[in-house]
Amino acid sequence: MRIRIDAVDLPGRTRPASADGAVPAYDNIHVAVQRRDRPAELLDPHPGDAPSATWTLECTASASPTGTDVKGPYVQDRLGRRFVYLSWGTVDDSGTFTMFRRAKLLLDVVPADVLAAAARDGLLVGRLGLTDAQGGPLCARVEPPHITWTAAVAD
Repeated sequence: MRIRIDAVDLPGRTRPASADGAVPAYDNIHVAVQRRDRPAELLDPHPGDAPSATWTLECTASASPTGTDVKGPYVQDRLGRRFVYLSWGTVDDSGTFTMFRRAKLLLDVVPADVLAAAARDGLLVGRLGLTDAQGGPLCARVEPPHITWTAAVAD
């Protein structure tokens, strides 16, 4: 099985500091999928001003007592909850990515019938916008209605 994340509405490549100084300014913002247990290993960083971003993750799906269990190198597993991290960071002149926040795409909120169909047909697709209500990079827990999960037949 594969998971494809289709993202639109990226927040831009710069973010000014908040008026109260609680949020610092960021420049040359990028977003990427973070590998499990290796925060420095990122899959396909996209600039924050890209018109869209897509990532495809190889994974496995198997039946479990609680439904369908999804595992893979980019699927996080903390306290029995499965999710995918989208890491936001700045990229300096040498190409070094420095993370400043993450979005957690929760897999345990995918409807059971959608996840079962994706396991059977080969593809789980998550569609979401990446700009939060304040105009910045989307972060924290991401679950419906902020993301839509569907099953599709793999190519």
